[in-house]
Amino acid sequence: HNYKFDVKMTCSGCSGAITRVLERAKNDPEGGVEDYTVTLEKQEVLVRGSIPYDNLLEKLKKTGKEVRRSLPYQVC
Repeated sequence: HNYKFDVKMTCSGCSGAITRVLERAKNDPEGGVEDYTVTLEKQEVLVRGSIPYDNLLEKLKKTGKEVRRSLPYQVC
């Protein structure tokens, strides 16, 4: 699965919180995250992996950041 989230991030601390959550999931053999990109300037989070959408959304929301929009996306 490929996911794109618009997440309200105003500083490197915000993007760091998202990165930490995703890195833990990536390092967990059952975490389901294969790769991710967090872009503070675009307030965008891209995630690739087998993790179900609801599980990923829950992880992102637990950071306390506002997840404004999420979409599946295709890798060209």
